[in-house]
Amino acid sequence: MSDARLVSRLRQALDDGGLHGSFLVRDLDTGAEIGIEPDLELPAASLVKVPLALAVLERIGTGELDGAQQITVPPGRLDIPGPTGLSRFRHPATLALDDLLYLSVCLSDTVAADVLLDLVPPQAVTAHLHRHGLTGITVRHALHDLSDTPAERFDADDLHLAHSLAIGAGTAGRGHPVPQLDISRANAGSARAFTDLLQAIWRPVTIAAGAAARTRDLMANNLMRQRLTPDFASDASRWSSKTGTLLNLRHEVGVVEHADGQTFAVSALTQSRVAASVQPAAEALMAAVARELRDQLRHRGPGR
Repeated sequence: MSDARLVSRLRQALDDGGLHGSFLVRDLDTGAEIGIEPDLELPAASLVKVPLALAVLERIGTGELDGAQQITVPPGRLDIPGPTGLSRFRHPATLALDDLLYLSVCLSDTVAADVLLDLVPPQAVTAHLHRHGLTGITVRHALHDLSDTPAERFDADDLHLAHSLAIGAGTAGRGHPVPQLDISRANAGSARAFTDLLQAIWRPVTIAAGAAARTRDLMANNLMRQRLTPDFASDASRWSSKTGTLLNLRHEVGVVEHADGQTFAVSALTQSRVAASVQPAAEALMAAVARELRDQLRHRGPGR
């Protein structure tokens, strides 16, 4: 099947499943790629914990920060459902900066990420990306803002109302009354931007080799693996990734390294039209679409 026909069919499958999004799969060695609206910018949610980790690690590498530095973190907010790690702690905890990186990426711990953002603020993370030629991702605000949306203001029985607001209140220019969903105010990026970031981490040119290697290791040990992992992890492949979730947004970006040596970056950023917080069918659909794009790229004939 031609690329155009496949993309058309997958667009329809996404639409039938109530999803719209930005997808890109790239062969990290040949540069060949295939995608669906890869330049569509969306709020990035927890995906920004990857460039944050990279910025912190490069500062550790230069000696500007000390990975062994002990930092005392106050307890999290137990009234907010969902967060992990320090976000659920009931008492102050003292941890090394290096361990906060693990919690931020591997457990998607928002409290840990915000401690890191106190050391390397959002504007500094964006500037760090720009210095490496990565201009498609913008980090604007702290991660605790992701737990301060309409979803936290409704009872569990009325949570669908928050999702209805997220789905229906956006503007044609991708503005939104919920600031975390407004691409001019939110942390934001596209599938292409995150694929470029993955390329820079897996095939470092200007990024310090040590920082890139540690970021790859963190993503390989990520515990939030409910979306693309079932379609990319196997005994013959290694899948390293990071998820992002916010109201009707479900994202995952990662790299699959096959035993035969082929390596693909995969970025899937989606928004749902279904007013529900738990949507396993949507996650299965986004994984199936990403896998079919990878399969198409993997099995292209010579010269294509």
